[in-house]
Amino acid sequence: MTAALSPQPVDPAENRRRWQAVGVGLVAAFMTLLDVSIVNVAVPSIDRALHASPSDLQWVLSGYALTFGLVLVPAGRFGDARGRRNAFVFGIALFTVTSALAGLATSPTWLVIARLLQGAAAGVVNPQVIGLIQQLFRGPERARPFGVLGATIGISTAVGPLLGGLLIAIGGEEHGWRWVFFVNVPVGIVAAILGWRLLPGRPEGQPDRRRLDPVGVLLLGVGVVLILLPLVQEQQWRTPWKWALIPAGMAVLVAFGLWERWYARHREPLFDLRLFSFQSYTLGSLIALVYFGGFTAIFFIFTLFLQNGLGYSALVAGLAITPFALGSAAASALGGRIVNRFGRPLVAIGLLGVVIGLAATVVALRLAPDAPAPWVTAAPLLVAGIGSGLVIAPNQTLTLAQVPVPQAGSGAGMLQTGQRIGAAAGIAAVGSMFFSSLADNHGNWTKAFEHSLTLATGIIALALIAALIDILRTRNHTKD
Repeated sequence: MTAALSPQPVDPAENRRRWQAVGVGLVAAFMTLLDVSIVNVAVPSIDRALHASPSDLQWVLSGYALTFGLVLVPAGRFGDARGRRNAFVFGIALFTVTSALAGLATSPTWLVIARLLQGAAAGVVNPQVIGLIQQLFRGPERARPFGVLGATIGISTAVGPLLGGLLIAIGGEEHGWRWVFFVNVPVGIVAAILGWRLLPGRPEGQPDRRRLDPVGVLLLGVGVVLILLPLVQEQQWRTPWKWALIPAGMAVLVAFGLWERWYARHREPLFDLRLFSFQSYTLGSLIALVYFGGFTAIFFIFTLFLQNGLGYSALVAGLAITPFALGSAAASALGGRIVNRFGRPLVAIGLLGVVIGLAATVVALRLAPDAPAPWVTAAPLLVAGIGSGLVIAPNQTLTLAQVPVPQAGSGAGMLQTGQRIGAAAGIAAVGSMFFSSLADNHGNWTKAFEHSLTLATGIIALALIAALIDILRTRNHTKD
């Protein structure tokens, strides 16, 4: 395996075309990642309209994440082998159709099935976007598109509740939730058309006859499902035996690793384990897994706190998260430009900013318990958002910097699979803390939010420790 090639001069017309292709990919990434968080504020409306049970609502939220994480690596590998344009257009088309089906749902079962298929479609699309950047850009010039992609990831997650609140306010409490899904349809149609026109196909004369490793797909899929199921069903499955699925899933993933090592001796594996020989890929994947465990959970508990606890509307709850989204957007654009200059210390600075911002949010709520929560939390969430912007994009750039283009899709898929597992585990752990604290404090929503946000902050602090250890190791190695 070799590292990425140095950048070569690019013709202005070709540069414009590749940025157009990346632009289409970013729109698709925004749309699919938005659906991770936008549905949170629509849950009360869905409950009233479809008379859904708590289990149904849990699957509407978590089923999307489950199938999203399930197909990321196989979809990335398929794009590497058979062409990213084909996989991208298929994924967007499926996402568009399933979004329409979700919006037309007349029963909870219908909506759950649509969400499962919608998540799988999102999992097909996202590795193609990262693989496309790896394919079209080389070396240090990847920092800028990865910076924009990082901003897209951060903003889509943070701004989801705001857009969901706006759509529900416009469409009304009874049918506004349907527009949360319908809004994807026109965007998806345009993205599919432009994707077919602008994304590069596989070079002619270079047919790729690599097999797609069906045993590897099966082992990875079973392992991911066994790990994610008890996490996404944490509130619904009361039996403690559910946690036995996690070590079982880890055992299956070990079998997956052994199979991939053997398979690589004969054919191209689903995922090349040699990528973990790159310290940048291994550490970056670990930081992403842990960070998303704390990062994604923040919006879940904040939405519950504001809407269910304090009685704010979906729109106000979404607006309250806007400072985080704005800070993340601005810092992501900057982080993508300067990551090659500062490297891993920039990620550590970002993680420290997130920890400080979230800790300040807890302190602000305690110092001003009678003040409106959206106003009290605005400034510290802005700080946390700025920090987040210096984490996601730079860490993604550093993590994938040495990944060769033929493994770009599967490498990106594994990175995002870790993010989805981290997000599910974080929501399960932080959500459990939230509800248990709510019960222990006799329905005190503020205390429940403070305790669970403290746990989320601690999880992110673990990612900061990992980044600091890497910085110290690198410096000691340089001195030696």
